[in-house]
Amino acid sequence: MGLNDEVGRRLRALRTARGLTLSELARRSGVGKGTLSELESGTRNPTLETLYALTTALNRPLSAVLSDDLPSGAGRHEAAVSGSAVTAVLIERHETPEALTDVFRITIAAGATQESAAHVAGTTESLMILSGTAVVGDPAAPSSVGPGGSVCWPADTVHLYSAPHGDVHGILFVRYPATAP
Repeated sequence: MGLNDEVGRRLRALRTARGLTLSELARRSGVGKGTLSELESGTRNPTLETLYALTTALNRPLSAVLSDDLPSGAGRHEAAVSGSAVTAVLIERHETPEALTDVFRITIAAGATQESAAHVAGTTESLMILSGTAVVGDPAAPSSVGPGGSVCWPADTVHLYSAPHGDVHGILFVRYPATAP
């Protein structure tokens, strides 16, 4: 079973567990009903932006559609999902009573910018740069960070990722509060 099929299976399970119709999830997420149907059937490639819109509407972390609920350290999931500028690979999902943290290896494409919609309330993101220089965070006051540096920002508001001077490689931590079901 490929990434599209796995994401579709998990997305459908999350939607039905919440008692939502395709139409209702489409309305809540702003994703077209046809797109949602194609995602659930595994016939459409999921983008990072679309998956975040859907998981936010479902009040779940992105990892909920990228991997089965595995205990911390249970293994790596090497499937990449891409947006307009960011490609992300889920490498860890760590749960504590206080929070759930998704850890991604990311690449921000040279010269590209991606605006990310707000995630679940209370979510934060932290990025550690391995190579390149990224411009990230609040679009009105973004932070520039280079190799070895890190930056943290609220992810429950619109935020951006940009790589103005070449590809950026980093480790992204997305921390969701435990109150997100």
